[in-house]
Amino acid sequence: MKLGIIGLPEAGKATVFAALTGARGETPGQAGASDPRIATITVLDQRIDYLSGVYQPKKTTYARIEYLLPSEIPSAKASKAERALWSQVRNCDALLHVVRNFPSLDGRPPESEQDFRQVEEEMILNDLVVVEKRLERLELDRRRGKPPEGKEQEQLEACRAILEKGAALRSDPELAEAPELRGFTLLSAKPMLIILNNQDEDVALPEWSTPPTGADRMVVRGRLEEDIAHMTSEEAQEFREAYDIAESALDRVIRRSFELLKRISFFTVGPDEVKAWPIPDGTPALEAAGAIHSDIKRGFIRAEVFHFDDLEEKGTFLECKKAGLVRLEGKDYRVKDGDIITFRFNV
Repeated sequence: MKLGIIGLPEAGKATVFAALTGARGETPGQAGASDPRIATITVLDQRIDYLSGVYQPKKTTYARIEYLLPSEIPSAKASKAERALWSQVRNCDALLHVVRNFPSLDGRPPESEQDFRQVEEEMILNDLVVVEKRLERLELDRRRGKPPEGKEQEQLEACRAILEKGAALRSDPELAEAPELRGFTLLSAKPMLIILNNQDEDVALPEWSTPPTGADRMVVRGRLEEDIAHMTSEEAQEFREAYDIAESALDRVIRRSFELLKRISFFTVGPDEVKAWPIPDGTPALEAAGAIHSDIKRGFIRAEVFHFDDLEEKGTFLECKKAGLVRLEGKDYRVKDGDIITFRFNV
């Protein structure tokens, strides 16, 4: 899971990035990421803690989520080289759009909705360039006697119609998620969470005349959260109580990121390792097996499945089995959040 952080200059992107990375004490560039603009963050999960207590493994592995802070986003009117900066976020699974909702250094009041629309329009224009170029190529191929195959042209024309109206492609979820369009990495088709970067005392969402379609909003007090992220645990607790912060910005953003990308987690357990595996909701068992290793997918026989809630209630695997809560599922079984799975395979 990789999410790109975008927004206008002075929106507080770097502040929000620092608040997210500092909350776990995980500085950018850790966990194998050599680029200081990339942070790979641990997704804490009490279920993993419980499973580790039960199985006492040699290793415990939490899910991870990656956040990317790109260089400043260019205008669609910028040069080709400058527009290439968009490529930094094209391969992200979703976008976190940080919007300034505090007075600027020179005293300008926030215009959060206008700022949001400005970046949104840049993405729409960039997508329109990509779509029109591909349609021109398809038309050229048609004239040469090579008609388009599948639904690509039809879907691209539908994209153009939406973009020409000034709307983001995510406003049509079915089209935005069409498999034929994934290779184009269209920016406005990506799931988006809008982060309103508020002042320390401000917890309210600003009123917008036209709420965005297909994008949720949340408030983060970026500067305050960044300060807290670099405090000792005792100091941080005092500040959270003083400012009525029940949950860190990181944990809230992670939870919303999972919801945004429709991700769930299943678990594998044993004496060697207890591990969380984040996958798209609705993933069949065969594909979940492939998330672990291609050989397990290739030699898939059955999935032995029981649920975390049942283990927590019964206490042990054997008690779950005695109660008939452990079952064998085939390759088409849709994995559920909290499933504990052992894959039987032969290669």
